[in-house]
Amino acid sequence: MKRILMLTLLTSMLFGCRNGEKIITLGVEEFAKVVEQTDVCLIDVRTPKEYAEGHLAGAENIDVKDSLFADHIKGIEGKVAVYCRGGRRSLKAAEMLTKQGCTVYNLDGGILAWQKAGKTIVQ
Repeated sequence: MKRILMLTLLTSMLFGCRNGEKIITLGVEEFAKVVEQTDVCLIDVRTPKEYAEGHLAGAENIDVKDSLFADHIKGIEGKVAVYCRGGRRSLKAAEMLTKQGCTVYNLDGGILAWQKAGKTIVQ
């Protein structure tokens, strides 16, 4: 039974993305491991005001609601970890980043889930 569940999970990760896009939504613990990697770009896609109230250490703030968001993310490539307040805006950003060829890790539940899990934020 465990093998069937694992196979189902792996299949959905490999084939569940639209048009070859690579958006991987992770829980807090898995996301924390990803952002520790040196080859991952960490982006907070909330507003500058929200970012100033507290964010993950090392996160760059690029507001997905900014009309120039697409211009700001041009040139970003490779592995990217994104988060927002609750997870909706980061999915929008993830879709745009995957169109550039990025592999995107999205924090399920956003910074609210991060804080609920007792993880550190900085100001």
